[in-house]
Amino acid sequence: MLASSAQALANKISDAILNPIILLLFSLALIFFLWGLVVFIWKADNPDARKTGISQMLWGIIGMFVMLSAFGIIKLIQSTIGV
Repeated sequence: MLASSAQALANKISDAILNPIILLLFSLALIFFLWGLVVFIWKADNPDARKTGISQMLWGIIGMFVMLSAFGIIKLIQSTIGV
């Protein structure tokens, strides 16, 4: 009885808190990447702006990778312990 209620609580926490937070952060990283792409294209003649755009795109990709990794780790842990 206690194990099933703990699993239900873990599922609710994952569904209501963790997944939306990961989705929000992934979306922000995607927007950051796309903004870097826009800066890179719009200011192609300015080397400093291009550097800024490349940097923003790089950090956006890193952010998306981290969020996908966090999502994968959470799913791995859930499947391992049977939640």
